[in-house]
Amino acid sequence: MQPVLDLASLCVRFGKREILRELSITLKGRVIGLLGPNGAGKSTLIQSLLGFVPPSAGTARVLGHDIRHEMRAIRTLVGYMPENDAFIANLSGVSFVRMMGEISGLPPEAALERAHEVLFYVGLGEARYRPVGTYSLGMKQLAKLAQAIVHGPRLLILDEPTNGLDPPARHRMLTLIRDMRDSADMHIILCSHLLRDVEETCDEVLILKQGRIAHHSNLEEERKTNTRFVDIDTPGQDAGLADALRAIGCECTPAGAGRFRIVLPPQLELRDIYRLAAERDLPLRRVNYRRDTLEEIFLKAMET
Repeated sequence: MQPVLDLASLCVRFGKREILRELSITLKGRVIGLLGPNGAGKSTLIQSLLGFVPPSAGTARVLGHDIRHEMRAIRTLVGYMPENDAFIANLSGVSFVRMMGEISGLPPEAALERAHEVLFYVGLGEARYRPVGTYSLGMKQLAKLAQAIVHGPRLLILDEPTNGLDPPARHRMLTLIRDMRDSADMHIILCSHLLRDVEETCDEVLILKQGRIAHHSNLEEERKTNTRFVDIDTPGQDAGLADALRAIGCECTPAGAGRFRIVLPPQLELRDIYRLAAERDLPLRRVNYRRDTLEEIFLKAMET
């Protein structure tokens, strides 16, 4: 499969300040999550991929095209939904999306036809003749999504697509992202500070910290192989329980007052803990079972 992004020692400087530092990685996921704290370089990376900020060293390839020499080809293949609004307020929704389609290279008639189609697709069909300046925040986000996909891009870059949305509007946006992921011949880069959005939609994640790569992982593989934790509470100390848990292959750490933290190996399930407790006639007052979440992966990356 052709890589979506191929970064080769990519550096970006603003004056003497180095924003991106020697980024080298190949990304192939259907939906790639781009994470990092404020100032990590996420927006700068997106702007560099779109040709707004030239690299000071190294390069990158987007769908096989070099950002230094093939930016015109890249822009025909990429749709971009920016974080900040940039509407012409008195244009109707369909006129705005049609104009963006023409800017992206569609003939006028095709751009108009596609504008109607994508506005119905995102849920703005009934409001397509209203001025975009009268749209609510959620509607404006959907209009930005519509203009990003009107020309049928192979790569869609979404910068904070659920920013400021209420729960129903956020659910609608994430449903659209998952639908495009599952049904369209299109890759997506999702830049968000909401870890749950990334966890719900992405299959690959890149975490930046201070302009460097702090972590990269395939989330599907992480979900299959990540650590499983069990915290249990028993009525009083049972010194033999820790040894019994270790004997069946668990990592076990007593936490005092009848509490134990257990790491389950791949071959065991939660029922094995219940079985062991029943064999010892030991009641369990509390059992908390969890896996590593993207939040924990993110926090570990920030500690490095």
